[in-house]
Amino acid sequence: MANEIKADLEGSDVAAKVDAMKRAIMLLLNGETLPQLFITVVRYVLPSEDHTIQKLLLLYLEIVDKRDAASGKVLAEMILICQNLRNNLQHPNEYIRGVTLRFLCRLNEPELLEPLVPSILANLEHRHHFIRRHALSAISAIYRLPHGDQLIPDAPDLVERALAGEQDASARRNAFLMLCACAQERAVTYLLTNAERVAEWPDLLQMAAVDLIRKVCRSPNRADKGRYIKIIISLLSAPNSAVVYESAGALVSLSSAPTAVRAAANTYCQLLSSQSDNNVKLIVLDRLHELRASHRDVMVDVVMDVLRALSSPNVDVRRKVLDLVLDLLSPRNVEEVVMCLKKEVVKTQAGDLEKGGEYRQMLVQAIHSCAVEYPEVAGSVVHLLMDFLGDTNVAAAVDVVLFVREIIETNPKLRVSMIQRLIDTFYQIRASRVCSCALWILGEYSLSLSEVESAISTIKQCLGDLPFYTVSEEGESTDTSKPAQSIVNSVTVSSRRPVVLADGTYATQSAATETAISSPAVAPGSLSSTQNLRSLILSGDFFLAAVVACTLTKLVLRLEEVQPSKVEANQASTGALLIMVSILQLGQSSYLPHPIDNDSYDRIVLCVRLLCNTGDDVRKVWLQSCRQSFTKMLAEKQFRETEEMKAKAQISHAQPDDLIDFYHLKSRRGMSQLELEDAVQDDLKAATGEFTKDADDANRLNRILQLTGFSDPVYAEAYVTVHHYDIVLDVTVINRTKETLQNLCLELATMGDLKLVDRPQNYTLAPESSKQIRANIKVSSTETGVIFGNIVYETSNVMERSVVVLNDIHIDIMDYISPATCADVAFRNMWAEFEWENKVAVNTVIQDEKEFLDHIIKSTNMKCLTPPSVLDGECGFIAANLYAKSVFGEDALVNISVEKQADGKLSGYIRIRSKTQGIALSLGDKITLKQKGGSS
Repeated sequence: MANEIKADLEGSDVAAKVDAMKRAIMLLLNGETLPQLFITVVRYVLPSEDHTIQKLLLLYLEIVDKRDAASGKVLAEMILICQNLRNNLQHPNEYIRGVTLRFLCRLNEPELLEPLVPSILANLEHRHHFIRRHALSAISAIYRLPHGDQLIPDAPDLVERALAGEQDASARRNAFLMLCACAQERAVTYLLTNAERVAEWPDLLQMAAVDLIRKVCRSPNRADKGRYIKIIISLLSAPNSAVVYESAGALVSLSSAPTAVRAAANTYCQLLSSQSDNNVKLIVLDRLHELRASHRDVMVDVVMDVLRALSSPNVDVRRKVLDLVLDLLSPRNVEEVVMCLKKEVVKTQAGDLEKGGEYRQMLVQAIHSCAVEYPEVAGSVVHLLMDFLGDTNVAAAVDVVLFVREIIETNPKLRVSMIQRLIDTFYQIRASRVCSCALWILGEYSLSLSEVESAISTIKQCLGDLPFYTVSEEGESTDTSKPAQSIVNSVTVSSRRPVVLADGTYATQSAATETAISSPAVAPGSLSSTQNLRSLILSGDFFLAAVVACTLTKLVLRLEEVQPSKVEANQASTGALLIMVSILQLGQSSYLPHPIDNDSYDRIVLCVRLLCNTGDDVRKVWLQSCRQSFTKMLAEKQFRETEEMKAKAQISHAQPDDLIDFYHLKSRRGMSQLELEDAVQDDLKAATGEFTKDADDANRLNRILQLTGFSDPVYAEAYVTVHHYDIVLDVTVINRTKETLQNLCLELATMGDLKLVDRPQNYTLAPESSKQIRANIKVSSTETGVIFGNIVYETSNVMERSVVVLNDIHIDIMDYISPATCADVAFRNMWAEFEWENKVAVNTVIQDEKEFLDHIIKSTNMKCLTPPSVLDGECGFIAANLYAKSVFGEDALVNISVEKQADGKLSGYIRIRSKTQGIALSLGDKITLKQKGGSS
């Protein structure tokens, strides 16, 4: 291969030379040395005038070994390229000069750079800005080398003079960055001298100024802090969006004064409304969430500005906006927020909205949260939302009916109007779950005589005529749901099947329902649009049939209390019994493919017995205890939400002897209002201890992993830091021998969804010295990964390379998931949707089921969604749902079902479901490993 490349380089074909250079570069990148090619490149490639060949030549020179592996000195033949580089720096073609200067930024050998310095400095005064720009970058790179100040001792003076007279934006940025890195005081002086003109600077230079201010203010000088903040505030009105975004972030990091935070929040809101990119909107919303965490009082004033982002068609943007707004609710803005959400709900009725049903569901949930926290606003929206009980999006309709159920309990003043509205709209409901909840509401909160009678009448109308099916000996079917008069725009769907009667004769069994044809002429009160309960029951939904029976039982029992006439009460009881018997008859017939289930059958039979013989104790249970249980459930839900808010509150850590400087007691002369506010805020933080506690040293020690043995010639240990998508390994390498280790390299490889970002370079380690090596690894999913590798080095005595194998580093899935909460409905939907399931059998020495549940929660870093009241008591069985969310947005669902056996041991299963295979398998392995341990 080397000979072929050498032959192509010696030829005159330009295309062949280009291909040969590319192959040589690829071989060098793969670890080959190719020392025999260097002279060929110098002889046949250096003189070429082709721009592509010159660019490949610079890439080749950048990666080729320039030092002797044994002595560490620059190779003698490298001097051959210096003359060529000098010629290129004086070349009449601007492109050749520019790319050569850019190449010198990556050259680290002072012996090669020293003869080129005069030519580099001469390019500072070139007429073309492309060359001046790269000349400034080259000077900056050379000056930052270990002995760069000796190569160009007056570099800061030269760059400062060049900056003063430069007009090109990129060149000014490069010069300013050089001063920031190498002569920060000069950069600060230049910035403060031109403070009034910073707003007129090019956007590249403005970004560099913001970075300098952030760097300088890490240890702020109180005298100059106000001037820096004024510069930042002037940049908030810059035309470039990136500058505005960075300036707002810098302003918040510099000052916690309400004026500064308010300015930053308004800036973020302007970006939110002006930028069309959804990714930009999401990033800005993240910054607003961070502001809300520490400056909630200020953020309350910008709620309506944030709500403007609901005009975005992206569902993720809308969801983040609603989450932020709900966190910023206050008595001052709740009415405006609810009115805005109400308008958005009305807009979703238009059919042209993308994902209108999902968006409407989010709005309903947001209004629900508003009404629960501030009950006084419920009356303005509850009647509007009740129009969506018949929504085609079942999830949105379920959210509406749950909202109605909670509001009707917490707002007694609205009960009468809500019950009447529910009765009027009940015929529109088409979903079984919504019907069940609506029936429960009618049974519990229909208290007056008119409400009870209207509820019973509505249920009967939605059930239609009885019985649900007929049996005719003549073999003819009877349409029991069809009235005497024919109905326009409706069709009868009937089914016939032969049956054998008890006496052995044949008959025909049929069941019929009315189905409406889409036509605007169908009246809402017609039979075809009101028999929703009948169609659902005939489809085999006997759970709903049991709910109907229970609701009728409650209504009849309450009618007996409020109805003075016993005759009418008896008639209602007889009608309810007829409905229940018809349902039982339908359930035990052969018309439906699946008969009635035992639970629904027992429930309906119980209702029949109660209506036939009712005692006072049973009446009290049915008419009072159910509502009391619901009230208790709402109280527990509110208590859990309050506890979660307390847990999220920032913990204060302040030492008794911490110094507090009261700047507001000092002279205020020369201090702006913003500086005064900032001083007061700092004092309040110091006084109240509003600081974040640093990581505990003991926890840091637990993160240190030993990679080699104590008897190995090279000892290595790593401190592992996991932060969102990154894993940082800070590896300490110690030379335990009396010899110098050359070309020492930490070679790492990964298994799983891990990717090594950069390849660590080679080092030379003196006897008994140490070296810190940092390796960055990217993580792409929540999956257990493994990092393995070895340390390779050379010694002067042994010419072969020595290898020390490292211990494997196992990345724990617990570093990526955190406890989270979600609604029960959302949990069930995800459980039904996710396709990956991992079923782990319980195998533990723990004998108490609650102790085992607490141990699993602690081991998996998940949150138990099952309320504590449900887990109370001793029954020998426990079932609970756990939930967690990963940093990648993945959901982890766990269901624990454990039963205590007669011998005292626990048995059962732990089922894990997720959308991806990795998190299900990794979490299952973690539980299998941890479940045998005790609570300790």
